[in-house]
Amino acid sequence: MTTNDERWMREALALAARGEGRTRPNPPVGAVLVKGNRIVGRGYHRRAGGPHAEVVALRDAGAKARGATLYVTLEPCCTWGRTPPCTDAVLAGGVARVVVSVRDPNPRHGGRGLVRLRRRGLDVTVGVCGAEGERLIAPFAKWITSARPFVTLKLGMSLDGKIGDRRGASRWITCPASRRAVQALRRRADAILVGAGTACVDDPGLLPRRPAGRQPYRVVADSRGRLPLTAKLLNDAQPARTILATTRQCSPQRRVRYEKKGAQVWPLPAARGGVSLPALCRRLGKLGILHLLCEGGGELAASLIRAGLVDELLIFVAPMVIGGRGAVPAVAGMGWPLKAAPGFRLIETAAVGRDLLIRARPARRNRR
Repeated sequence: MTTNDERWMREALALAARGEGRTRPNPPVGAVLVKGNRIVGRGYHRRAGGPHAEVVALRDAGAKARGATLYVTLEPCCTWGRTPPCTDAVLAGGVARVVVSVRDPNPRHGGRGLVRLRRRGLDVTVGVCGAEGERLIAPFAKWITSARPFVTLKLGMSLDGKIGDRRGASRWITCPASRRAVQALRRRADAILVGAGTACVDDPGLLPRRPAGRQPYRVVADSRGRLPLTAKLLNDAQPARTILATTRQCSPQRRVRYEKKGAQVWPLPAARGGVSLPALCRRLGKLGILHLLCEGGGELAASLIRAGLVDELLIFVAPMVIGGRGAVPAVAGMGWPLKAAPGFRLIETAAVGRDLLIRARPARRNRR
């Protein structure tokens, strides 16, 4: 591996990021072809069913691909799906060397593409910018190995951990820069989850502004059918992208009214008085949802953490103190004894406008 390998791989990673939120159920992938220390071909996977990144880059390069080095963020596929194997295209293009960020996490054929390329005499290097590559495909890796989506729990809170004052007001605790970052998160997610309380109090639309590609699903965990029929989620231009996850506590008549609005209604098992979140994640996985972004509220956040379903915490902390007994906590419920409190490890901290962004992953797993 050379310093140039990292340079060109970062170009491929930047291209791959353009496809986030558009490729479900495929992962985002980017590729560049380099010859004579300059890029001769670029490509990224734009949508499921469309050409893969390697093929786009090879077409862009044309005859210049012969003898070039291919930098690709994910191991080239070697099996037929909606499109032919990328390994065939790489071999036909006359590429001399292949540099890969991460192996395919699919246990059915991960590593086979690398073996095929090496057997045909290509120089193959794996692991360049591996951490960045793994982070890029984390939702796909989670889904392909567990059939569940990768869950990001986003919280926007004060220094003392409040997401609303004693009257329930929450607009706006975080700054405009943080809110723009959340819009970008929505564009990359496949579905956005909120609890019934948040949906009723805030009446959110949850669709990203200036969407890049297709719109995400909006999911409301609503065990009793509390969502008003006048809610934005049922009356905007995308009611079919709204999923009401409910239980037997929601009457059949109420379900029919939601369906007449155009929403999907999913009766699911109950757990702890609400919707079974593991059951919801399994159902979303069957739909092909790779990345689920949860935007609250506090009860839902606590339930996701308690169920061991949170893969990543994103906390936007505003430099203010709300205080008060009646203020809304970021994580509600009964809490945990100190010795049993769920642990997280810090991955990143960064300033976002006047706020602080904290990214964390679970320190230990205890999944059901």
